[in-house]
Amino acid sequence: MAALNEILPVAAVLLDAPAADWREAVRRAGDLMVATGAATDTYTAEMIENVQENGPYIVIAPGLAFAHARPSPAVLRTSMSWVRLAAPVEFGHEANDPVELVVGLAARDASEHTAAMGALARLLADPDTARALREAPTPQDVHAILGGGGAPAEPRKEAARGGDLHKILTVCGNGVGTSLFLKQTVEGVLDRWGWDRYVTVEATDTISAKGKANEAVAILTSREIARTLGDVGVPVKVVEDFTSATEADRVLRDTYDV
Repeated sequence: MAALNEILPVAAVLLDAPAADWREAVRRAGDLMVATGAATDTYTAEMIENVQENGPYIVIAPGLAFAHARPSPAVLRTSMSWVRLAAPVEFGHEANDPVELVVGLAARDASEHTAAMGALARLLADPDTARALREAPTPQDVHAILGGGGAPAEPRKEAARGGDLHKILTVCGNGVGTSLFLKQTVEGVLDRWGWDRYVTVEATDTISAKGKANEAVAILTSREIARTLGDVGVPVKVVEDFTSATEADRVLRDTYDV
């Protein structure tokens, strides 16, 4: 699996970019992936359509939007882009607006970028690193910080089988972007608890989640996706900040009454 600084090259970093609204902000992230040969203009349109259809759930943390769409023929290779806006824009998110950083993702499938997502989640979960990324003066500086994400995390231990096995679903509109990011954050908390052998976390999309809900003890997702899911027969827990281990810890404690 590719490392973060391998799928997010210096050429895909744009700092202090002007954007009149959220559509233009997403378009700038898409244009970078087009310019680096990772996707076509069609994919940029698909990212914008994703927000129009599913709402601003891609705003996964205060000031941070994670723009993406489903894998499609418009994705030529898995890649990411990084756009720091000259002035924040509103996406319409209840808790995390306005957005000043847009990270774009073009994924060929749901697994190729797992290691990169884990590295990004770890970097953004650290306040000092997140601040350094937001304040970096040049694209080269951003890339150097992203390269400091460390070696890919060791694969999680296989969860215990039988009656001790619990499943948590993290859900987004497409199953490859924000849900995978939240999965990484939740798994980090479970690992620290020592529960990694007993709880498995699966990232999935809204359609699949409705069919898989009866396998899970809970669904963790954004407020917008929770409204889309409705009553699925298991608790649906809203997470506002997908980068926050503290919030993930609180939601898990509430889920398990710990």
